[in-house]
Amino acid sequence: MDAAENLVFVDLETTGGNAAHHRITEIGIVRVANGAVVEEWSSLVNPGCEIPSYIAAFTGISNEMVAAAPRFAALAATVFDKLRGAVFVAHNARFDYSFLGAEFRRVGMHFAATALCTVKLSRRLFPQHARHNLDAVMERHELACNARHRALGDALVLRDFWFKLRLEIPAAEFAAAQAQSVLGVVKLPEQLPPELADELPEGPGVYRFFGADDALLYVGRSNSLRSRVLAQLGDQHPGSRDRKLAAQVRRVDWRCTAGELGAVLLEAEWIKTQQPLYNRHLSRSSEAVTLRLAAGHLGLLETQRIEALAPADLADSFGVFHSAKDARKALTDIARARELCLKVMGLEQSEGSCFALQVGKCRGACTGKEPLLLHQVRIQLALSALKIKRWPFPGRVGLREGDEIHVLDHWTYLGTARSEEELAALSAREADVAFDVDVYKVLMRYLSSHASLDWQDLRVAVDLS
Repeated sequence: MDAAENLVFVDLETTGGNAAHHRITEIGIVRVANGAVVEEWSSLVNPGCEIPSYIAAFTGISNEMVAAAPRFAALAATVFDKLRGAVFVAHNARFDYSFLGAEFRRVGMHFAATALCTVKLSRRLFPQHARHNLDAVMERHELACNARHRALGDALVLRDFWFKLRLEIPAAEFAAAQAQSVLGVVKLPEQLPPELADELPEGPGVYRFFGADDALLYVGRSNSLRSRVLAQLGDQHPGSRDRKLAAQVRRVDWRCTAGELGAVLLEAEWIKTQQPLYNRHLSRSSEAVTLRLAAGHLGLLETQRIEALAPADLADSFGVFHSAKDARKALTDIARARELCLKVMGLEQSEGSCFALQVGKCRGACTGKEPLLLHQVRIQLALSALKIKRWPFPGRVGLREGDEIHVLDHWTYLGTARSEEELAALSAREADVAFDVDVYKVLMRYLSSHASLDWQDLRVAVDLS
């Protein structure tokens, strides 16, 4: 790639991060030929949907500004012509490239170009630095921008960055870094369409692999659908599980989500309800068990099916397990780690003392050396981290994640809303609210890592705006 080649420096503003779900609101293109700028062009784009308030605050592009702007369909031929025959250069190029590819496909056009990522280029040339976002690049290289977070302003920064590197970096080193910064060509199984690599979005979501006769083979999720699906389908290791699976795939589909929580909830629901052939099938909630201290027997624990317990009883239960076997294994591991007596806890049948006491791994509750009351207190302390948490909300709630609201009711996932109509329907939906073991585990992980939550009580009037 030398100075005689054509380059187009591209930046987009969008309504969100998923090319399959969100839309372009502004396009900026700077074209360079023979080392000189030959064109600067930009246009607002009417996305055909509302721009979220946080996006508008970030970019400065409001719904009022794009109301009279052309739709992408009206700009498609112009944009295609301005990009034609040039190397596509963008910061985090996969994002911009995938958005434009998705918009072109919606109007029946196919766009393909050699794409070079200036984030990758910066990392190759300056590996000693941790940050390579555009603000960091501008500060490091003393680049100015009179319209940050607007498409043409950011595209002009990329042009300045490129020209500065050409002047300051030895030609051979710069050429090698460019070659390593081109987006890779993905090799897919021959039975799949090659355009799949360009259609897959970068953002989070859930995907499905279908085989012969449209049999559902596998359900998965990722924070980057494109990276995960292509890695799984492109596995070249002989005999690997993914390579064997890829050979059977005939069709791929996916659903984008606003974030990780939505992807985890949807993946669990699809696996449970659709039963793909190659997933570890999740147990139905009716099979889930928990541990409880037996009434009238100090230290004795027993497994009970969660569906048979009242909500008040769940608050005095320990752990959520897919099966009694899983519960016994977890309890045995805890007992051995804390020198608890397996015999008193009902996990070992033996005459006299337990085996652990004989090898110095039990404090003697089975022989009276340790008082049973003290032993029971130690059991409760050991199991305290497993104690089932009460539902922390007043009832049915919506957890907001980006532009989606996940509707939940007492550890039951009812669905995800992307509009006021969908939210109203889920809020009013009649459903058997039961303890769902997978939803419980998902939400406990999520709640533990999110100190503050954007939630709303769906027992009252709802508003998605």
